Amino acid sequence: MRYLSTRGAAPELGFADTLLAGLADDGGLYVPAEWPTLQSGLHGGLPYAEVAAAVLAPFVGDEIDPAEFTAIVADAYDSFRHPAVCPLVELDANLWIAELFHGPTLAFKDVALQLVGRLFDHVLARQGRRLVIVGATSGDTGSAAIDGVKACQHVDIVILYPEGRVSEVQRRQMTTVDAPNVYAVAVSGTFDDCQDLVKAMFADTAFRDRLGTPLSAVNSINWARVAAQTVYYVTTALALGGGPGGRPVSFAVPTGNFGNVLAGWVAERMGLPVGQFVIGSNRNDILTRWLDSGTMATTVVLPSLSPSMDIQFSSNVERLLFELNGRDGGLTAEQMRRFRASGSLALEPDQYATLTARFSGARVDDDATIATIAAVRADAGLLVDPHTAVGIAAAEARWLDRSIPMVCLATAHPAKFPDAVERATGVRPGLPDHLAGLFERPERTTVLPNDLAAVEGYVERAVRR
Repeated sequence: MRYLSTRGAAPELGFADTLLAGLADDGGLYVPAEWPTLQSGLHGGLPYAEVAAAVLAPFVGDEIDPAEFTAIVADAYDSFRHPAVCPLVELDANLWIAELFHGPTLAFKDVALQLVGRLFDHVLARQGRRLVIVGATSGDTGSAAIDGVKACQHVDIVILYPEGRVSEVQRRQMTTVDAPNVYAVAVSGTFDDCQDLVKAMFADTAFRDRLGTPLSAVNSINWARVAAQTVYYVTTALALGGGPGGRPVSFAVPTGNFGNVLAGWVAERMGLPVGQFVIGSNRNDILTRWLDSGTMATTVVLPSLSPSMDIQFSSNVERLLFELNGRDGGLTAEQMRRFRASGSLALEPDQYATLTARFSGARVDDDATIATIAAVRADAGLLVDPHTAVGIAAAEARWLDRSIPMVCLATAHPAKFPDAVERATGVRPGLPDHLAGLFERPERTTVLPNDLAAVEGYVERAVRR
């Protein structure tokens, strides 16, 4: 398997180099040169790790020995608290939630990053190299990435998060990790500012030369993240009688950066029958406005009860745009330049028709989020976090064919956002036993301005050589 940049000016890479590079040299995002097909013979009774190894094998190709890769995958998902890894729970007739939060940090990011961290260490050990991961987080990616690589011998990790704009549980899961290769940095700005700083560091060749250690990414700009997330779409569909040759299943996905729902679209390209994709947005509704109008336009980022979606630039849209452009990297690069310069990007009519044939979206504000959390508690006896509630509300608003099962992705454990859940239900969810004492552990963090030179200087001083 070879990988291409969405902007067409970077060399093709194999899987290992794509994993380590994260962002392409031309500023684009890597995608497979061709879409593989899901293997036949997959069924709902198989263990999650077995399905994952089968789904992901074509993306890895011959760069990791198959037996070694299978063992890496099995080890990654052995750390999850539920034997199904991503179990299904029925909310109502044909309405389900897929609980993606049974990993170490209680968020769906664990499903990808427990595997990606192990792949980093395996590839780097084989090559006798080390690298520095720099990442931006709106809440969950940072803690999941840190947990995924905290024991890695060949990786240092620097995570930027927006100061005061993540929940206390999310922050403490990053700042209380006592490991010499972990650095949590609070940036005086928004998630989009953090993401821009990460991209600027990748683009700054002088900084990378001074650092002397390669940079890589764990955000969903890293293709391995997206690939790993395709698996739970497949296992969920298989459990409901879907999968290759089976009936279609629809998905509702709360998302800000478009990576989670893009993984579902990739699974569909690989042969998974999908009825529809519903995107749930909070008050920062750039994706819903894009789906409603065909124009993506940024506005000011506003704080919400679902902070992981407080985003106004969705990086993974570039991968879908590349496909809508017929894989024309030059055209995609020009569109991205215009978008960054003007804050607006309009699709052509045929592209908009293709987009809306597969995706629809709904805006769910904080009041509706609280109402949904309360309703799920009253009707199904379950506690759900605000992001999951956004997905459920969006599903109810945009569900086209109720004879097709609708699966809402539950992206975080309710205990990560206890204030919102308690406000809605009067019940304050507790943390699982493995996180007992989180609020008593000392924190290690550094506050920096939204300034590239300041962040680069910190990284140069902090990381191990």
